[in-house]
Amino acid sequence: MRVAILVIDMLNDFIKGRLKCDRAQRIVPNVRKVIDEARKKNIPIIYVKDSHIKGVDYELKIWGEHALKGDEGSEIIDELKPREGDYIIEKRRYSAFFQTDLDLLLRELNVDTVVLTGVTTDICVKHTAADAFFRGYNIIVLEDCVEAFDEESHKFALNYMQKIYKARIIKSDEFLKNL
Repeated sequence: MRVAILVIDMLNDFIKGRLKCDRAQRIVPNVRKVIDEARKKNIPIIYVKDSHIKGVDYELKIWGEHALKGDEGSEIIDELKPREGDYIIEKRRYSAFFQTDLDLLLRELNVDTVVLTGVTTDICVKHTAADAFFRGYNIIVLEDCVEAFDEESHKFALNYMQKIYKARIIKSDEFLKNL
């Protein structure tokens, strides 16, 4: 099994700004720990970030302006900043795969299993899991490294990904123990 860690939308606008998910702050230490341990084992870290075009992107009509390309809100939070050797994929839709280079990058890295972290469980994480499933990747979701706006949405999405996409839902400590 060759894994890559996907850090989805851990951006200023989602953690502290325009579309703040109050519950997201509590996963930051867990995501940090996973990133740090993965780096020690040379596991690829792939940051996926909303990077919307002002006045154009369809998502902006639904959610309002957020994570605009080049804006502070679209930057990864300081606590999880990428380092040299990490990868960054910009996206304009919920899924990290939709019209991005993510699939190509994963295949070039010989990855067969994606480990999902980030926000929100029921939107961008879930849609990324769907597209990973459609492309034949194994999926691990670290339940204490993803978060949604409310508990009901979080739990629904975790159950959905497990049932429909056969995602393995585990805690970060269990994942790290078996790394």
